[in-house]
Amino acid sequence: MKTATAPLPPLRSVKVLDQLRERIRYLHYSLRTEQAYVNWVRAFIRFHGVRHPATLGSSEVEAFLSWLANERKVSVS
Repeated sequence: MKTATAPLPPLRSVKVLDQLRERIRYLHYSLRTEQAYVNWVRAFIRFHGVRHPATLGSSEVEAFLSWLANERKVSVS
C-alpha cells in the first residue's frame, strides 16, 4: 500500500550547498549527517574543478567514486 507524501517546499536558497542543507533540515536529519553530506558534496564539486553539480552526470560520479576507492582508499559502505 502506497502512502501519499506531501510535496517538498520550494527551496529558498540559490546556492547548491545551502539547498542541500535546507532539504536535510526539512527531513530532520542530524547535524552530523548534514555535515557529512555537505562535506562529500563539496569534495565532489572540488574534484571536478568547482563545476556546478547540475552540469555533472553519472560518468563524473563514477570517476569521483573510483578516485575515492583507488586513490584515497575510502572503503565502500
